[in-house]
Amino acid sequence: MRVGVLTGGGDCPGLNAVIRAVVRTGVAEHGMEFIGFRDGWRGPLEGDTMVLDVAAVRGILPRGGTILGTSRTNPASAANNVDGKSGIERVLENLESLGVDALIAIGGEDTLGAASKLHAAGGRVVGVPKTIDNDLGATDYTFGFDTAVNIAMEAIDRLHTTAESHHRALIVEVMGRSAGWIALHAGMAGGANVILIPEKPFDLDQVCEYVQHRFQSQYAPIVVVAEGAHPKSLDEAIGGQALDEFGHVRFGGVGHLLADEIERRTGKEARVAVLGHIQRGGTPTAFDRVLATRFGVQASRAVADGAFGNMVALRGTDIVRVPLAAATSELKLVPPERYAEAEVFFG
Repeated sequence: MRVGVLTGGGDCPGLNAVIRAVVRTGVAEHGMEFIGFRDGWRGPLEGDTMVLDVAAVRGILPRGGTILGTSRTNPASAANNVDGKSGIERVLENLESLGVDALIAIGGEDTLGAASKLHAAGGRVVGVPKTIDNDLGATDYTFGFDTAVNIAMEAIDRLHTTAESHHRALIVEVMGRSAGWIALHAGMAGGANVILIPEKPFDLDQVCEYVQHRFQSQYAPIVVVAEGAHPKSLDEAIGGQALDEFGHVRFGGVGHLLADEIERRTGKEARVAVLGHIQRGGTPTAFDRVLATRFGVQASRAVADGAFGNMVALRGTDIVRVPLAAATSELKLVPPERYAEAEVFFG
């Protein structure tokens, strides 16, 4: 069997661990041959491949990023229709011409959504969930999330002393477009005084009250905010309206809005630390390496079993298979009761 592998969407710690496990398992257990598609869905759209054998994946377990490269190319976008053929049709034709019997797509909501469409069109696809946001509803955890939380937590730990030394409020903006899992976990682990998430629009007056209260107790406040969080007074997300190929707004700017409002309303200095892509980079944690490896092993086994149209997922401590269509049907948002657990520490 000849199997293609691609990684799509944002890069993420643990991607290389998945690739390594897919190849080593497929070769050792099933005698499979692998080829890698470069830069996400652009690879199969253009037939751009690279060698992906055991030698190619040796030593990549601790490396961040992805040796295959990635992009936010959407094969289902009208922009990828050429000569009367849709992008999905072009992918199917290229897979056939390359002799690829099956495809393993590693990615988040958008990458797996495209994989689901490819399967519906007759493609033999297995999905692997990837997102540092941890917002795919069909799996309990995604690899990359634990690494991102630990990076954000370490930043918060370091910023506490700077905030107290300068008697300033420090705002830490973390990733999280629609779900606030990184902000919630990193904020709780790092002892933040305020945590703001997209699921619960915040009241600027209340935030400033928390900040003022913290200053009155002789300590400097730390505010952790997800990039997709926004105040109740705004009807739309903060930031520019530039869109990617999947139609998502590119967020950013909420941290600076908070700093400006805190300074204006409290008279105290405020500074912003936007962690941005720092959360995506570097070596994965042990948890993410193990989870990614388990996903890779089970993805190869799913291909060998002919379980196409499925995604591997973590349920409890077990790796299970779920339909691709269900994998992207609903985002996993922070429920009110989880946010309430953090609120007792605010102020």
